[in-house]
Amino acid sequence: MQYTHLYRSPLGTITLAADSEGLTGLWFEGQKYFAATLDARHEETMLPIFEQTRRWLDNYFGGNDPGPTPPLHLQGSPFRLAVWEILRQIPFGKTITYGEIAREIARRQGSKTVPAQAVGGAVGHNPVSIIVPCHRVVGSNGSLTGYAGGIERKVRLLALEKADMTGLFAPQKGTAL
Repeated sequence: MQYTHLYRSPLGTITLAADSEGLTGLWFEGQKYFAATLDARHEETMLPIFEQTRRWLDNYFGGNDPGPTPPLHLQGSPFRLAVWEILRQIPFGKTITYGEIAREIARRQGSKTVPAQAVGGAVGHNPVSIIVPCHRVVGSNGSLTGYAGGIERKVRLLALEKADMTGLFAPQKGTAL
């Protein structure tokens, strides 16, 4: 059984989802793939995991490195799980490119290459936004692309973390931030 709880963030309402093992989802209202991993049958209630996640998010939105994440129960293909594990290792306030993730996956798998587009698909389907920090992934040319919650939120999350955004730009406008 999955459970949900709403969290009001400075960037909009967030739906939290969890099962008995940990957090299974964290989505901004209306984002791409919203609640894609949420069971049709779920119950809205307050659980200790949601209290822990609220504290983590309160610290995060306060501009602080929130520290260890609440327990997660990520479900996906072995490839997606590997990509999401790399995302979890990106330090607060830092960014990485899709290509860098692809090279790391290839290294771990002992393959020559992994397409950056495949990495992009896994990053885009990350079910636990912010906590699994897919907003910290940028294009190799510095483009701020591929955030299911929207480019504006991605920019605001990186600014909140005081990430160095020199040379980063929104692809639609082509202007540096």
